[in-house]
Amino acid sequence: MTRSDASNSPTASFRTATAVDALADRFLLASAALDPLMATSAGLVGYDEKMPDLSPDGLVAHADLLRTTRAELADSTATDDVDKVTIAAMGERIGVALAAHEHGERLRDLNNIASPVQGLRDVFDLMPITTAEDWSTIATRLGGIPDAVEGYLASLRLAAGRGDVAAGRQVRACVEQCERNLGPDGFFAAFVAGAAAGAGNQPLPDSLRADLDRGSQAAQAGYRRLRDFLADELLPQAPAADPVGRDRYAIASRQFLGTTVDLDETYEWGQQELARITGLMCETAEDIKPGASIAEAIEFLDADPSRKLDGTQALQTWMQQASDSALAALDGTHFDIPEPVRALECRIAPTTTGVIYYTGPSDDFSRPGRMWWSVPEGVTQFSTWRELTTVYHEGTPGHHLQMAQTVYRRELLNSWRRLGTWVSGHGEGWALYAEWLMADLGFMDDPANRLGLLDAQSLRSARVVLDIGVHCGLPAPAEVGGGDWSYDKALTFLGSHTTLAPEIVRFELERYLGWPGQAPSYKLGEAHWLRLRDESRARAGSDFNLKDFHRRALDIGSVGLDVLSQAVLDEL
Repeated sequence: MTRSDASNSPTASFRTATAVDALADRFLLASAALDPLMATSAGLVGYDEKMPDLSPDGLVAHADLLRTTRAELADSTATDDVDKVTIAAMGERIGVALAAHEHGERLRDLNNIASPVQGLRDVFDLMPITTAEDWSTIATRLGGIPDAVEGYLASLRLAAGRGDVAAGRQVRACVEQCERNLGPDGFFAAFVAGAAAGAGNQPLPDSLRADLDRGSQAAQAGYRRLRDFLADELLPQAPAADPVGRDRYAIASRQFLGTTVDLDETYEWGQQELARITGLMCETAEDIKPGASIAEAIEFLDADPSRKLDGTQALQTWMQQASDSALAALDGTHFDIPEPVRALECRIAPTTTGVIYYTGPSDDFSRPGRMWWSVPEGVTQFSTWRELTTVYHEGTPGHHLQMAQTVYRRELLNSWRRLGTWVSGHGEGWALYAEWLMADLGFMDDPANRLGLLDAQSLRSARVVLDIGVHCGLPAPAEVGGGDWSYDKALTFLGSHTTLAPEIVRFELERYLGWPGQAPSYKLGEAHWLRLRDESRARAGSDFNLKDFHRRALDIGSVGLDVLSQAVLDEL
């Protein structure tokens, strides 16, 4: 029998693990064996020295696991409401993953932000580096990169043989990313050069240092092979056109949301939401400087030295202080935050893409949740008024509270529910909902910080329009001339609805072009969370309690949006 923390979970005080839990746990472990990168991300022990089989045979093995597990789910019987959610959530996730596999999505998997090109390198950011044993594990995993790359090339080559290649823009971006991992100044050489053990950064044994050097050379050889393949073999076959078409887009949208949306209606809604946010920005600009336009208010704020940070060290310190303050203020008032979840590390990422992201804690919380800021080369100044909302998005009450609380719910949720599933519409939707929540609770009353929130919302609304419009071939808005979308129209449209630096705007656009369906999941997920809260309030009437709603909803873990609503509203 397992025990649930009665002070933090209203769902159950005691719960016995069930046959459905056992099935979910087996599925997670089998998935980890096939995808050790996922295992490391989830903090599962025993996989950190391994690399995945990215070959066609490896992908078939994963699909076979999905089919076997789906058949077992069909024969399963729920013993309680928790089981009902597990069966529904696993069934939905497995179904959409199989649809993507059968459509060839995993064979062709290549883009500038979330494909094996990045994953094989990024996993090293999550690995422990405290002891000599940790570094020995890293050396072994580095040595596995060439084989992983060869498997990946076989899949890309098979897809290309079917005429299925990522757009040339994505291939070129990945070639450049490969380059950054090579040579004495590249990631792998710098990573192992800084290797040391213990709190005093003790030198490693010569034999281990030699293993790390060999691992670095092997990793670079793998990425050199990947770079050359992409540049010499794949790029000549890559189409110039970026859009993936409505059929592929529909599959991707379902995968990121866990629900099906009407793409034409959503395109229109995105334009309406963008206009609403722009109106709020105009009102807020007036509060900042009477008579000012949005651009003038931004110029006024950017000239205020009290709202600037100089250098990445100042940025990291400010991030940590803002995050710690939010967590302390929310704990015990608007949320009950368990002790292990109160630790959040803010870090500057070793990459330079401009992305800000969160990585969850390990299963045992020995690796805490972390907020990462990937600062572009040459960027040395940062505006606090723009970025406070980002801290709330990535930290508390955003991703950190959401994901770390799910990991903490060991007594209530099986391992797959805690560690093995992530639905972007659920997670990114919650993080946007969390930004608005902080405004509602008074944390964004300073008009400058509120303009930062709205500026971020403007970008998120604009990319609903851009992402669906470009990939599904819908008419471009009148503000960029209407007609067919083009790269230049997309860049102009995006740039006119954000204050991000031009180099980051370009990266963001190319991210959306290569990762269809992901960008709209933020705003669509946020809208779903808001509707769910309103529906819960309407049903509960005077008994509605916002704190209890948050706790109940977060206790479900990351599931598709349809399953989320069914679970919260007791409709399963």
